[in-house]
Amino acid sequence: MRVGVPKEIKNHEYRVGLTPASVAELVAAGHEVIVETKAGTGIDFSDNDYVAVGARIAPDAATTFAEADMIVKVKEPQPQEIALLEPRHLLFTYLHLAPDPEQARGLIASGATCIAYETVTANDGSLPLLKPMSEVAGRMSVQVGAHYLEKEQGGRGVLLGGVPGVAPARVAILGGGVSGVNAAQMAVGMRADVTIYDISNARLAELDMFFGSQIKTAYASKAAIANAVAKSELVIGAVLVPGAAAPKLVSRDMLKTMKRGSVLVDIAIDQGGCFETSHATTHQDPVYEVDGVIHYCVANMPGAVARTSAFALNNATLPFVLKLANQGAEEAMKLDKNLANGLNVSRGKIRHQAVAEALGLEYSPN
Repeated sequence: MRVGVPKEIKNHEYRVGLTPASVAELVAAGHEVIVETKAGTGIDFSDNDYVAVGARIAPDAATTFAEADMIVKVKEPQPQEIALLEPRHLLFTYLHLAPDPEQARGLIASGATCIAYETVTANDGSLPLLKPMSEVAGRMSVQVGAHYLEKEQGGRGVLLGGVPGVAPARVAILGGGVSGVNAAQMAVGMRADVTIYDISNARLAELDMFFGSQIKTAYASKAAIANAVAKSELVIGAVLVPGAAAPKLVSRDMLKTMKRGSVLVDIAIDQGGCFETSHATTHQDPVYEVDGVIHYCVANMPGAVARTSAFALNNATLPFVLKLANQGAEEAMKLDKNLANGLNVSRGKIRHQAVAEALGLEYSPN
């Protein structure tokens, strides 16, 4: 199979779909890899690094798409990339279609087969291709939250971990999944006062056993969330409904109870965000203020630590890329139901039920 790796063009996106090490694996398996020039420069890989492992360098995205059967990316295709897709193409990348009807319409019109990293499953129902970026985003959420709590950044002027004689900041983490746990690990390491909120009592019990006395856990009722928002200096939204839009857990009315200069970090913004006042931002202009509260809603948070993120992502995606290249999309999905769960669009139809429901479009399983 001919595998194409275009240069990412989303605002301040430096990751790359395949690292040279991943390309080497595909070439060793007998596949041809076409890499757009400078695709890897954001993580310090030159065209020569790709040539050295057997890739061919294409001068632009149009050539990369034209010469490839499968396109491996990181972020959702931008309009100019969607225009390059054809029915013969297999697209393998993050899509996050639920809050993005324009992209969905473009992919439907392209006729391409589109498999989304974020809905590929594992045998236990977890999301193995979302996990590494959730880990990065979770850890980053505390890092950026601490930064924007600084007075110079418009924040409340609070040190997350406090100092002897001065209480630490209170951090509320909404969601006890992968992102939430990684956020908690970082917040605990910075000596903050941390509470994780979740609607699964079983999950709360696991977190209680895992963290012991380092954190507090609470059932995520509306009243509990409202109380947390009013008392916390940093609130991290880390909820996920696979393929679907994120639930709005924090209303505008709740926001008005927050202390001036507090910070919200919405990790769920890729799926529409879990705060009523959230809208996607970029690394170029990452924050905005509503009712005196700073909102950090960057839709590609891991892009800020692109090298770490690209390696982590490739570690997870490469086995699936090889499977798709070796067997073809149809056969690979027939043999691997977890991979089949990643199918979002093909032959002009929405193939994932949660995505279809979120978009208000017809679900066509076959």
